[in-house]
Amino acid sequence: MNLWNKWSEWRKAAKQKRITEMEQQGKCPDCRGRGIHILPNEYFQTDPLYCPGCNGSGMYSDWSGSDY
Repeated sequence: MNLWNKWSEWRKAAKQKRITEMEQQGKCPDCRGRGIHILPNEYFQTDPLYCPGCNGSGMYSDWSGSDY
């Protein structure tokens, strides 16, 4: 297994861990429950302070129903 594969697996595991932790807390994993993004990401649209994953609510239930 090369270094790229190890890094990719580590990133997947870290992402899944964050999603699980945020689910337990009831928070959106994209914005960590704030409802806004301080830094733009790949989902950056017209409003830099709007979280498209949860529609700005910061709730996991809204995030889990989205396409992101």
